[in-house]
Amino acid sequence: MTNPAHPGGGVWTVDDLQDLPEDGQDYEIFDGSLLVSPHADVFHGAIANRLRRLLDRQAPPGLLVGQDIGVSAKRSSYFVPDLFVAREDALDRGGPALAPADVLLVVEVVSPGNAGRDLVLKRHEYGVAGIPRYWLVEPRKQTLTVLEQAGGAYREAAVVAGTGVLRADQPFPLVLPVGDIF
Repeated sequence: MTNPAHPGGGVWTVDDLQDLPEDGQDYEIFDGSLLVSPHADVFHGAIANRLRRLLDRQAPPGLLVGQDIGVSAKRSSYFVPDLFVAREDALDRGGPALAPADVLLVVEVVSPGNAGRDLVLKRHEYGVAGIPRYWLVEPRKQTLTVLEQAGGAYREAAVVAGTGVLRADQPFPLVLPVGDIF
C-alpha cells in the first residue's frame, strides 16, 4: 500500500520515519511516497532468521549480517531488507540508514502480497544504488536467486533450488545448503 500524502504536504524522507507510530506496520519510502506493509508473518521471519544464522556462522570479522536496519540511496527512498551484509564499521557512523556503499548484499524473502515490490521495485532501486548483490528467497518455489551488479542493474548469476547448495566467494566465501532455510 502507498500513502503519498505527507502531513506537511511535502514528500516523505528518512527523517519523517521517526515520527510514525509503532503499530505493527513496516514503513519504507520510494521516491518520496510512503510504502506501508503489514509486518511479516512467522514463516517469513523463520526463513530470514535461519538464513541469518547460516550466514553469521561463515561471515568473517569486519562484516555484519544484520536485520531491521534500512538502506537509503537518497533522502527520498528508504528500504528495509529482510537481511543485509555490511561493513561493520558502517554501523559506528550512526544515522537513520546505511549508505549503499557500505552494503555488500541485501536479501529479500518474497512475500506473496508484496512480490512486485521485491522482484521489481527493490531490484531496480538496489541495483541503481550500486549494491553489489541481491538475493531473492522465494518460499513458494523454495529457491534462492542470486543477482549480481552489472552496470547499475542486476543480472541473474544463479538460481539454487531447495536441495541445492550455493557456493559463493562474495560477499564472503560461503557454502549454503538452500534447503536449510526452508
